[in-house]
Amino acid sequence: MESITAIAARNKGKLALENLEKYKQLGKGGDGAVFQISHNKCVKIFWKEKTQKLELEALKKGQSSPIIPRLYEYGSNYIVMEYVNGYNLKKYLKEKKRFSDSKIRQILYMLSELKRIGFLRHDTEVRHIYFNEKGEVKVIDHKRAFTTDRTYPRKLISGLEKLGYAEEFLQGVKQISPTIFNEWAKYYE
Repeated sequence: MESITAIAARNKGKLALENLEKYKQLGKGGDGAVFQISHNKCVKIFWKEKTQKLELEALKKGQSSPIIPRLYEYGSNYIVMEYVNGYNLKKYLKEKKRFSDSKIRQILYMLSELKRIGFLRHDTEVRHIYFNEKGEVKVIDHKRAFTTDRTYPRKLISGLEKLGYAEEFLQGVKQISPTIFNEWAKYYE
């Protein structure tokens, strides 16, 4: 198949939905649409170039971390990045009906990595936490990494609450890392 760079070059450096009709669409939302372009790559087209710049900045900054998808190439309204072949946390909880200590540890690791790489937002939504084929945690959708200053995972806890797993998660955090649990307690209670 034709490369994304070649497709964009034919269209003044930009991509549009009709340019990617032959690829599998993975999702479409308020910020753009995502298509799988190979077994290990996907492309996200952004409706607004400003949103693309925010996400690109975060992906670039996060390349030192295994939790951030690999960045391959980009243009003014798109980013080609690692396709995370796996399942998200929401699907995991719906299927398993419980939180394992291993998954709680991975989420705590993920949150500490967001802090280590310099993101202001140490939080994400349940649907943006993925586990790849090897079971490794990955996080997608980082447009608010530097614009939202949040050291408490409010979105994560809120999403887990809606699914009925917030209390189980927090009890696991309390057992695994009482220090983190105590830091969060002032926000949660």
